[in-house]
Amino acid sequence: MRVLLVEDDDGVADALVDVLTAHGHRPTRVTRGADALTRHRDHDLVLLDLGLPDADGLDVLRKLRRIGPVPVVVLTARGEERTVVRGLRSGADDYLVKPVRMAELVARIEAVARRGRPQAADAEEVLVGDVRVDLRTRRVRVADRDVELTPKEFDVLAVLAREAGSAVSRQRLMDEVWGDAYLAVSRSLDVHIAQLRAKLGRPDLLVTIRGFGYRFGE
Repeated sequence: MRVLLVEDDDGVADALVDVLTAHGHRPTRVTRGADALTRHRDHDLVLLDLGLPDADGLDVLRKLRRIGPVPVVVLTARGEERTVVRGLRSGADDYLVKPVRMAELVARIEAVARRGRPQAADAEEVLVGDVRVDLRTRRVRVADRDVELTPKEFDVLAVLAREAGSAVSRQRLMDEVWGDAYLAVSRSLDVHIAQLRAKLGRPDLLVTIRGFGYRFGE
């Protein structure tokens, strides 16, 4: 997921960039509200501080809401109830107060992003590059050829396809494909990913997020 981070504090920004990158997201950091208004269209979500050097963050939030549908998560030191309410009423999809636990932050922005975009889980087909995954018929085509997958290979690909473009953790893949009882043999997941890469012939579309999981799509 492409995250536009609007944060003027270098230390905070560096920490956020590191954690977002570690979880498979692609953050871009800017420092001014004006940058948020001109660059948000190239991103899937805006992570917005309210204390900006050139504008009040609530004004930036209202303008973002008027000009586009991009999800906005506010991350700020302003924790007064009145400000939180104003932020949510101004259009924030979520509001977090610094300091925040990084794991919670990542979970919150991923939840907002899922709510804010059409869900592949509700679609019959997912197209990534020239790979077409039909979730209803369990058929996979690459360019003009059909690809034969085992049931488990398709199940792994289907979980990734439903979140195309976003990182999916190993834990979630194991839970959804094999269930809790199978967690001890996680090596099997790596084998299935390797087989998928070989059969699809598009290894760059199945991206390993080191220490976390995998992403289907660039």
